[in-house]
Amino acid sequence: MQPGYTKNISSGGVLFTSEWEPDVGGALEYVITLGVPSDQVVSLRCIGKVVRYKKILDATEPAFDVAATLERYEFVRSD
Repeated sequence: MQPGYTKNISSGGVLFTSEWEPDVGGALEYVITLGVPSDQVVSLRCIGKVVRYKKILDATEPAFDVAATLERYEFVRSD
């Protein structure tokens, strides 16, 4: 699992940052945690494909903006 930060999300896809350089067109599984850290955190386990990516030039470490589709999702409970 690679950590990342969500920049934008819609019903059709997501834009996030990652240190991982993805394969365009490749399958992707990702988890989005919604809400602030509290007792009511909601997570979505998502399946999609990488549409495009761009290297972030001003990052101190290797970093990429990654755009991916949101084809399927399920809610994940934190027990």
